[in-house]
Amino acid sequence: MTQKEKLLLFILACINFTHIIDFMIMMPLGPQLMKIFDISPRQFGFVVSAYGLSAGISGFLSAFFVDNYDRKKVVLFAYTGFVIGTLACGIAPTYEILILARVVAGVFGGLIGAQVLSIVADAFEYERRATAMGFVTAAFSLASVIGIPAGLFLAGKFGWHSPFLVVGGLGILVVILIYSYVPRLDNHLKNRQLKESPFTVITDITRNPNQLRALSLSTIIMLGHFSIIPYISPTLVANVGFSQDNIFLIYFVGGILTIFSAPMVGKLADRKGKYPVFVIFALLSMIPIFLITNMFSGALWAVLVISGIFFVFSNGRLIPTQAIVSNVVSSGQRGSFMAINSSVQLFAQAIATNIGGFIIHKTPSGYLENYPYVGYFSMIMIFMSIFIAKTVKPIAK
Repeated sequence: MTQKEKLLLFILACINFTHIIDFMIMMPLGPQLMKIFDISPRQFGFVVSAYGLSAGISGFLSAFFVDNYDRKKVVLFAYTGFVIGTLACGIAPTYEILILARVVAGVFGGLIGAQVLSIVADAFEYERRATAMGFVTAAFSLASVIGIPAGLFLAGKFGWHSPFLVVGGLGILVVILIYSYVPRLDNHLKNRQLKESPFTVITDITRNPNQLRALSLSTIIMLGHFSIIPYISPTLVANVGFSQDNIFLIYFVGGILTIFSAPMVGKLADRKGKYPVFVIFALLSMIPIFLITNMFSGALWAVLVISGIFFVFSNGRLIPTQAIVSNVVSSGQRGSFMAINSSVQLFAQAIATNIGGFIIHKTPSGYLENYPYVGYFSMIMIFMSIFIAKTVKPIAK
């Protein structure tokens, strides 16, 4: 890997790092926000899903034009808007305004994930792509190790607004990095045939069974993943007496483990095959899903062991999935397809979050009922994904 490739991956990882913190910090803040705003699990689910819904809509609409522009310009525009939205969250005084600020952040954030994956797919051939994906995905681990604990510490010391203000400040620095060091990324524009209509993006996908299966895979994975994640912290605190002060340790330990596991999984997927590695981690991930949603104890060691395994196995199935999905289209169509894919994922995240919110009920005593049923739903989705992934075939090298 050249120095320029390493620098590009570093900046993309910085984009993912701040983007992931902004999204993830809402979930461990759940107990605090539910208390401060006096809201139910369902209303908290709306806060989380507001970002996903708005990002899904903007990501879908972006598919009609993103492949017409230099990817650097698109990601710079999207990330700048995302930073503005994040800073708006940091000054939101009420529940309603917070939802509005999350929508603003989501509108621009919806473009980011797809562009990062498109850049990686354009810059690295298929044989090295999972390794590159693993490096960029490691930003999730760093966000868990550094960002979430730091965010929760700031929230405890200075109020829940402070993590968003800090992430927004870091985002300004990342904007400078993108502008200064990311090269022109317009190879996909060379020899590119102009489409008769922007809606050709949609018709091309609907006429391609392989691309439809790839989108189905993304949907099912997200339904299984995000039906349980937003409610891990609230249920641990309410149901088994886990200390809210120790919530950050879940993300810290999980992040430490995935810092090491993510690059290893990427290299393993490149050597042994994306699908076999995906199947192994998909099956393994069902074990901690069952344990988390049927948590028997609030003991610190038990929670950290189970959640740590959950992070490793869940992250392990996502890395080969990203490589598989990115390779069902040619470079000239990749930005549009990945925007649609990102949109589908975000819609699925929002739907999954609300599914979890509607299944879980808060009793007068504060206990959150029916979380095990959410876990069973998640496991069914993950099991289904194994069969769908087998039908998705790579077409580009």
